[in-house]
Order: sequence, then C-alpha cells, then structure tokens
Amino acid sequence: MHIAAFAGACLLIAMTPGVSTAVILRQTLRAGPWRGMAATLGNETGVLAWALAAAFGLSALVTASQMAYDTMRIAGAVVLVAMGAQSLWQARRPATEPVGPAGGVEVAGPGLSGGGWRGSYLAGLGTCLANPKAAVFAMAFLPQFVPAGADAPATLTVLAVVWAVVDTLWYAMVIWLIGRVRAVLGRPAVRRRLEQVSGVVLIGSGVRLAAESR
Repeated sequence: MHIAAFAGACLLIAMTPGVSTAVILRQTLRAGPWRGMAATLGNETGVLAWALAAAFGLSALVTASQMAYDTMRIAGAVVLVAMGAQSLWQARRPATEPVGPAGGVEVAGPGLSGGGWRGSYLAGLGTCLANPKAAVFAMAFLPQFVPAGADAPATLTVLAVVWAVVDTLWYAMVIWLIGRVRAVLGRPAVRRRLEQVSGVVLIGSGVRLAAESR
C-alpha cells in the first residue's frame, strides 16, 4: 500500500512544473521527441542518484556541510543561467532549420551515438545533480514512506526506482502530447517565443538558486 501512495505522491510532484520540465520541453521543441527523452533519462538518472544517496545516507553529507551545499548551489546556478542564456541566444537566430515530423528541428533519429543526444542527456542530468535542494528533498521525502520495521536501505532503493519510473512515464506522456500539436509548436514564431520563455525561466531559477541561503 505504501508503494501506491508513494507512486501517487511522485506523480503529483512530477506534474508540478519546474526547472526540469523547462529543460525537457526545450529539448523536445528544439530537436524532437528523442532529444526530449534523452533529457528525461538524464534527469531521471539524477533523480535516481539522489534517491539512492538518500537511501544510503550520502545526501546527509550535502545537507550537513555548508561548503558542499554552497558549492553545489553555485554550480547549479551557473548551469541554469548558461542554459537560459543559450536558449535566449537561440531565440534571436532566424528559424531556418527544417521542422521534422516531431515538430522540432530535423534530427538524425534515436541513435545514441550522436553528440546532440548526449548533450540533451547531460542537460537533464546536470540540471538535477547540480541542485543541492534535490538532495535535501530526497532525504526528507523518501523516509516518510518506509513502513515501521522494514529494511530501510532496501525499501528506499525500491522507492528510488519507483520515483524514477513514475517521473519517466509522466515526461514521456508530456513529450507525446507535444508531438500531437507539432503543427503549432513547430512554427518559427512560436518556437522563438518558447525559447524566450524557457530562457527567462532558466535564468530566473539560476539567479534565485544563487541568491538563496539555507
């Protein structure tokens, strides 16, 4: 029963728009669903890493050390601002790239060997791993769903996998829905405006992360 409750909580969290959502949507709109899924898998790798760190007590090191927390906070802010600036720069460029069947820029396909696929994956991964608040959240969120008397590390590991799976399924559905309205979202003017919005969101999130204190 606690697994079902946990999965429901994970779904509600996934449905709440945030920085990860902005990054995944941007990758999808710019280069199609495969790049969006690459960013999703990168983000979920980070989610799984933080959840497993919470399971084995490693995330406590981040929350206990002010220096470690601040280092990750500044690094995360730099990553977000850089991605936001890139998005705004892309919005200034004329949209001359051919629009593919997915509504984004024409791409080679789902192969994993392309640098673009890796770049999208790393964008999703970096967004999650460079955010120390993700470590704090994982450490506070996961233990609430461990039944009394259960093997805590084993249960937390299962919950970590469930969290990543629920997140992946949600973002996969979002990416699919974007593909259904590709005719509208693929228009150059719309794509430029979406780049502008995502750029402002990412830069704003980066500035807020840099300015925050615990």
